[in-house]
Amino acid sequence: MTQYHVLIPSAGNGSRMQSASPKQYLPLNGKPILRHAIDIFEAMPIVSRIFIVVAPEDAYWSDALLQGCHKTQVLFCGGDSRAATVYQGLQAISSQVDSQDWILVHDAARPGIDEKMVQRLIDAIGPTEMGGLLALPLADTLKRADDLAQVAATIPRDALWQAQTPQMFRAEMLQQALAHHLDRQPTDEAQAMEWMGHAPKLVLGDLKNLKITYPHDLTVVSALMQAAQSEQDAKNDSL
Repeated sequence: MTQYHVLIPSAGNGSRMQSASPKQYLPLNGKPILRHAIDIFEAMPIVSRIFIVVAPEDAYWSDALLQGCHKTQVLFCGGDSRAATVYQGLQAISSQVDSQDWILVHDAARPGIDEKMVQRLIDAIGPTEMGGLLALPLADTLKRADDLAQVAATIPRDALWQAQTPQMFRAEMLQQALAHHLDRQPTDEAQAMEWMGHAPKLVLGDLKNLKITYPHDLTVVSALMQAAQSEQDAKNDSL
């Protein structure tokens, strides 16, 4: 039976956060950013295993971060780029997963993911399809800047989407795509699959699934998560 596994690349140092430690270990709403995503996947019966891929020399990792987890393990084989980290993680788990199993790659710095989003992605990808990703249609007007930070062009936003994660693909297909195109430095798994001639499916994500990149993102994501939790609590109270 085909299984679903989560792989979380967590080897980056998050230099744009201007923090003393990598952003995935910063506190958010009472626990490390990384732990929010882990808890969501741990609670989903459909997810068989969760793999956290960190840098071999990660001095900030603590096994205490996985306290209470039952299907999560850490792999100290991260690379010098996201693509390398995912590829090396896939190599490390090749004996634990089947070639046709689904791999859901999720950013460590997207703590706003929830079970509904993950299930929506899984449900949208049929058994004969090659995979897809969560994404949001762009709402803002886009401008291309010149070297002086002046507007060089306005880019039509029709049919443009902002990629999110998880991005879900068959284990063997994803590993082959990354192996073929690792030197081209794909910015996400979907791009590597595109370069192999595939067309990943776009599945509606959520604003709450924002990736934390800059310091102010912590405040924004925290507020979005708290608002979502308050809404859920209100629904539960009304039952």
